[in-house]
Amino acid sequence: MADNADNGLSLKQNMFWNSFGSLVYLGCQWLITVLVVRLTNGYDVAGMLSLAMSVYNMFSSLALYRMYTYQVSDVKHENSVGEYFAFRILTCSIALACIAVYSIATCEPAALPAIIAYAAYKIASLLIDVLHGLDQQFRRMDLVGKSLTMQGVVSLLIFCIAQVLTSNLVITLIAMTVAIIAIGLLYDLPQSTHFEPLKIGISRKKAWHLLSYCFPIVVAAVACGAAPSLPKQILSSMEGTTALGIYASVAAPVTIIQMGASYIYNPLLGYFSEAYAKKDMHHLFLLLVKASLGIAALGIVAAVALEFLGEPILTLMYGSGIAPYTYLLIPAIICSMITAYVWFLNDVLVALRKFRGSFIGNVCAAALSVPAAFAFIPLFGMNGVSFANIVAYAISALIMIISLVSSFRSRTQCASDAQE
Repeated sequence: MADNADNGLSLKQNMFWNSFGSLVYLGCQWLITVLVVRLTNGYDVAGMLSLAMSVYNMFSSLALYRMYTYQVSDVKHENSVGEYFAFRILTCSIALACIAVYSIATCEPAALPAIIAYAAYKIASLLIDVLHGLDQQFRRMDLVGKSLTMQGVVSLLIFCIAQVLTSNLVITLIAMTVAIIAIGLLYDLPQSTHFEPLKIGISRKKAWHLLSYCFPIVVAAVACGAAPSLPKQILSSMEGTTALGIYASVAAPVTIIQMGASYIYNPLLGYFSEAYAKKDMHHLFLLLVKASLGIAALGIVAAVALEFLGEPILTLMYGSGIAPYTYLLIPAIICSMITAYVWFLNDVLVALRKFRGSFIGNVCAAALSVPAAFAFIPLFGMNGVSFANIVAYAISALIMIISLVSSFRSRTQCASDAQE
């Protein structure tokens, strides 16, 4: 793969384009959740969109199946882009079926069209995501950044225009889906197929292998997402939804640390797996140290900025009533920094095909978050959520670091034996 990437961009250029495109896309997605209230009468449409997003997010891990990280770290080219695309169609179809069944069983019938339409919109982006994985393999994340920028901006524009013209959320979501498909066909497909032709198809044997082989990291992803969610549910049951709303509002700006960290290390995933495959443990160690320092620096800068600007930002967003609760920021910032590092360790372990460490670490985080929440929330109130997550994720990070060190030692020993 490295040989084919000689004409790719530099690491700094790839990091810039990945960060730029991702920020624009996420910013546009956030604006949609704000404008849905402005462009409609009341909160009914906003509530419907929120419900659709919540139901989709429950099954998003199944649709993703951690294949992006697996694909970009496939230095041995075990599967073609067409096989990854066919497998993504399979996992998205399974997820869509689960979404439909769950929605029919638990939601009002009137909500079903919006939920399915939103799921289709997100799935269209996930299919393009396979082409982005190919772009990253060939060190051309400028193509990824431009695609994400177009997807974000076009989605926002289509949402505003269609919602104003039709006042129908389902029609709006369908229009957004068509726009995303058009971007994939007219921009991503022609650009990405310069690197490798897209021949969609995968054998049953390969599909079953990926389903079974990657199932532990899918469970790990679900557990990783559950770990911060469970203490919030416990807070809601103990102190009410108002307390949860206050905590969630204060913690919202802090998530920039986690997202920013992913923009730092995501372009490095292919480099990690290449160094590991070549048994160049010195280079791999340096990359890990640089990424870790980058994440730490981002966390410190964000922590200092939020310490001084947190209250004004929160007051601007939510009004003066939130000011008495800014004491929740510091624990939330520390929690976000540890969470960002756990995300990083997770993806490194997947890139190196060390699924056991990821599985054990994340399952332990989810399991520990519950007793930690019951212990800390009565003592520290809303801050107990952050403290519970800090403890759970710190232990998770320790487990994954031990797994990494163990694999490094084993790999180094193998390299030494080969030289002898």
